[in-house]
Amino acid sequence: MSNDTDQVFNEYVTAMVGGQLFGLPIRRVQDVFLPDRLTKVPLASPEIGGLINLRGRIVTLVDLAYRLGLTRRSETAMAIGVELDGESYGLLIDGVGEVMSLDAAALERNPINLDARLAAVSSGIYRLEAQLLLVLDVDRVLDIDAGAAAA
Repeated sequence: MSNDTDQVFNEYVTAMVGGQLFGLPIRRVQDVFLPDRLTKVPLASPEIGGLINLRGRIVTLVDLAYRLGLTRRSETAMAIGVELDGESYGLLIDGVGEVMSLDAAALERNPINLDARLAAVSSGIYRLEAQLLLVLDVDRVLDIDAGAAAA
């Protein structure tokens, strides 16, 4: 056993949306899937991509690119399944990456010049070799009413 026991790691599922790398805390991620047979919801806010039936559960799809003011780079969207207050959600993303284990001490506060929509849902950043990884606060991402009011 090594003696750097004071080092704590956070694990994230990484996802690309509009060319930006995001990390979702692995404990919040239930599954990754390709949304199939999407049902649009009339009069829903524009962030709501629709509903799907996923293994017997009704899942609300949230268009993360629209929610964060980014431009989707992929036509074949994937979704990361998360849950909040017993409800199932799928966050529509361009693509899923790897699971990263990052040193908790390296997590930095959001830069002062970070876009306000991103800052509102980010709990911090990691500076990786090639780019920034924004850590998403899933609860804030799913707080659609507050996001719509802020926009």
